[in-house]
Amino acid sequence: MKQKKTKQANRWHVHVCLLFAGLNLAWASLRAAEDRVYYEVDDYPDVEKIDAHFHIRTVDSSFVAEAAKEGFRFLNVAVHVSDPVAFRQRHQAAYAQKKAHPNRVEVMVAFELRGWDDPDWVERTIQYLGQAKERGALGVKVWKDIGMVFRDRENQLVMIDHPQFDPVFDFMEREGMRLMGHLGEPRNCWLPLEEMTVKNDRRYFQNNPQYHMYLHPEMPSYEEQLAARDRMLGKHPNLPFLGAHFGSLEWSVDALARFLEEHPSAVVDTAARMGQLEYQSQRDWKKVRDFMLKYQDRILYGTDGGVQAPGQAASALIQMQKRWQSDWIYLASREEQSVPELDLPVKGLHLPRSVLDKIYHGNARRLFPTAWTE
Repeated sequence: MKQKKTKQANRWHVHVCLLFAGLNLAWASLRAAEDRVYYEVDDYPDVEKIDAHFHIRTVDSSFVAEAAKEGFRFLNVAVHVSDPVAFRQRHQAAYAQKKAHPNRVEVMVAFELRGWDDPDWVERTIQYLGQAKERGALGVKVWKDIGMVFRDRENQLVMIDHPQFDPVFDFMEREGMRLMGHLGEPRNCWLPLEEMTVKNDRRYFQNNPQYHMYLHPEMPSYEEQLAARDRMLGKHPNLPFLGAHFGSLEWSVDALARFLEEHPSAVVDTAARMGQLEYQSQRDWKKVRDFMLKYQDRILYGTDGGVQAPGQAASALIQMQKRWQSDWIYLASREEQSVPELDLPVKGLHLPRSVLDKIYHGNARRLFPTAWTE
């Protein structure tokens, strides 16, 4: 009898061991499956990353060489400046970077507003853009000086929906050149400093009061700036459009979703507005994460970082490494971290690997299929 009980106990022991072994195997399989669905924070250096909104204003190529070790490529954006010498230098630097790193750097140009009132401005601008495309430019960036600074000979602000731009945008549409638009400013620009949601906006507008529209009520409102942009897009529905800085709708994923629905060919980048996204996710984490999942095909990673002058590559790299890694932690993990823009820690969105691949490189490669070739 005792021997029978011992055998029975042994059988139960075997069954229990097999059960736990099966559970451990199932758990390991689930963990392995999750590992395939999500990146780890430590995967950061191995993931291809395209910073699709960057400014390298020097011919020194060392920054790109070092950033390549972290898997980075760049869309190097030349921003309009009224000084013709500085305008030329910025574009020379952009093309020099592409020549030095043909598989790492692509170029987006600006066009000059100088001579706007001349009868041949349109013809000259189209000729210039044709030459830029031949040199490899992927598109054109228009900056906030349109609508906020630049005036015609009658001292009238020139808005982005001005009819004189139409033939230029028609040309770009025919040639497949993408328009990147930094039009208007973050909504914080129209608020007093103490009501702004992120520290970097507060600091920028405190240091640049000429752009702090709260101090200039005679200027077009936030809503008027975006309405001009939308009227322009309405006239050119097939113009490939990239809304810089979350399309100046950084304050609300709901408003940004409406824009993307109304303009199905438009995309946006994250440049210099990650703090506003983090601010929103502190208040409604699920809403922000759901937005990123739903519009994963319409978002490009960018920082608005850059290298401004020779000799600054090393210091710029240190600064950018902090920003890139912080953004990666926010997008790829569940970790909480402190960020410079906010007082309280922010929890990561933990986006799937497939979504991060699109945001970090897949969408840029899809939109610019001839770019960043090996």
